[in-house]
Amino acid sequence: MATEDRNPATLQIDTLDAAGICALLHAEDAAAFTAVGRVLPAVARAAAAAAGALAAGGRLLYAGAGTSGRLCVLDASELPPTFGLDPARARALLAGGSAAMTAAVEGAEDDRSRGTADVAAAAPAPPDLLLAVAASGRTPYVLAAAAEARRRGATTVGVLCNPGAPLEAAVDIAVVPDTGAEALLGSTRMKAATAQMMVLRMISTAALVLDGHVYSNLLVDMRPSNRKLEERAARMIALATGCRSEEAADALAAAGGEVKTAIALRVLGVPAAEARRRLAAAGGRLRGVIP
Repeated sequence: MATEDRNPATLQIDTLDAAGICALLHAEDAAAFTAVGRVLPAVARAAAAAAGALAAGGRLLYAGAGTSGRLCVLDASELPPTFGLDPARARALLAGGSAAMTAAVEGAEDDRSRGTADVAAAAPAPPDLLLAVAASGRTPYVLAAAAEARRRGATTVGVLCNPGAPLEAAVDIAVVPDTGAEALLGSTRMKAATAQMMVLRMISTAALVLDGHVYSNLLVDMRPSNRKLEERAARMIALATGCRSEEAADALAAAGGEVKTAIALRVLGVPAAEARRRLAAAGGRLRGVIP
């Protein structure tokens, strides 16, 4: 596996000062960015499939172990507050369970039976989509999870960093940024993880944009759950409608904290209930209600 090779560019990393070490690590991270750029067509296919799953009422499921699994948890957990997605529609399966978020759970990534069982418990079915994430592309837990999801009819996407690894052939869509040898031999929490996080973030973000959770570049389904987010929501309403900040705050209150509804009622000059009705008729897409 390329991720297990020794990197000739960092053989002397232990002889450098802090500035030299950071410069080397930065160069390696830049290589991860380049690797992701080479597989953008595959990322786009995965994003379109994820958007299709959401549009059909399906879920985005994730499966991973170790660092890859923690990246899955991070991406899944941020979709509800950022895009207003129902938390039940974004779920991460982590080898070793929640305890593995903060500590290594010995043997968890090698447990094929647990990968099968975790997916079976989640009960995926069409139109659900599973993102199977493993830097090596051969993690038993992830391979078993992908196989079980596919057996149940869910679309499967693999995110891995070793071309030709088993996961590439085990999924419907494979995204394989070839990040090569790590700065520190085998430490895939570095360059490979950077690439995987970029890929996951692009897939989920593009899918939610395509599913109508964004208007222009505004997160109109965000949940203003604290003072900072309330101020952000009001600013987005003002930017979308051209109104003053005070008017935006009033619209947000009238809409019960719903940014999308507040924008619609301001532009259309209708009560919140009518704005919601028109949004529902447009499939929740603000572009279907206002220009």
